[in-house]
Amino acid sequence: MASATFRIWRGGRSGGEYKDYSIDTSPGMVVLDAVHQIQAEQANDLSVRWNCKAGKCGSCSAEINGMPKLMCMTRLNTLDLGQPVTVQPMQTFPLIKDLVTDVSWNFEVKKKLKKLKTRKPDAPDGSWRVDQRDIDRPQEFRKCIECFLCQDVCHVLRDHQMFDDFIGPRYLVYTAALEMNPIDADDRVADLKEKNGIGLCNITKCCTVVCPEEIKITDNAIIPLKERVVDEYFDPLQRLFKMFRS
Repeated sequence: MASATFRIWRGGRSGGEYKDYSIDTSPGMVVLDAVHQIQAEQANDLSVRWNCKAGKCGSCSAEINGMPKLMCMTRLNTLDLGQPVTVQPMQTFPLIKDLVTDVSWNFEVKKKLKKLKTRKPDAPDGSWRVDQRDIDRPQEFRKCIECFLCQDVCHVLRDHQMFDDFIGPRYLVYTAALEMNPIDADDRVADLKEKNGIGLCNITKCCTVVCPEEIKITDNAIIPLKERVVDEYFDPLQRLFKMFRS
C-alpha cells in the first residue's frame, strides 16, 4: 500500500474550495476508486456522478490534474502520487455540487439537429445498394459515449462561452455520422454554416486529444464537414457552375 493525497473541489454554485484527503491506495486503483473511498470514509456528502465504471457510460467525466478525463479510466499508477492529485469538475458547464456539473445544454443542442432522413430504396427488394467503404466510414463516430470531455476542452465553449453559436465537437461528430451515412437524404451543410458555427472551430485538435474512445474528431469529422461547407459556399468553380446551371 502507498499513501496518496487527493485535492478535491468541494462546493456548489455559490462558491467552494479544494480540500485535501489522504488515503491508502492499492494496486489497480483508478481515480474513481479513490473518490469512492474518500466518500465512504471521510466525506459522505461528496457528490460525484458515475455509472458503469467501465469507460462506456461517460458519466464520471472530470478534470484530473487539469486534464479532462474519465475518472474510471485513469489509473493511479499513471499519476505522480508524490504530489496531491487534483480532481475538479468540468469547467465548461455550470457546477451543481462538488464534481457534478449540469450538462443539460448538450441534450438541448441535440434536439435541434436534423435527424436521419432515409432516401428512397434503390433495389427491387426495397433495400439500399451501398458501397462497403461508405458503410465503414461513419462507424467510428458511433463509439461516442457522450462523456462531453471534447465539449469541456473546446476553447470556443470553455473560454468564449459561445453556447448560442456553436454546437461543439460532440455534435459535429453526430452531424458527420449522419452526413456520411450512405442512406441519408438530408442536407446539413447550410445549418453547419449558419446555425451550428462550424467556422468557429480552428481545428486545434484539443477535442481529439481528450477523447477516451480515440475518435479522430478533427481529422475524420470536423475537417470533412468544413470541406463540404467550403465546396458549397466558397469554391469559385462551384459558384460558377451553379450560376450556369440556374
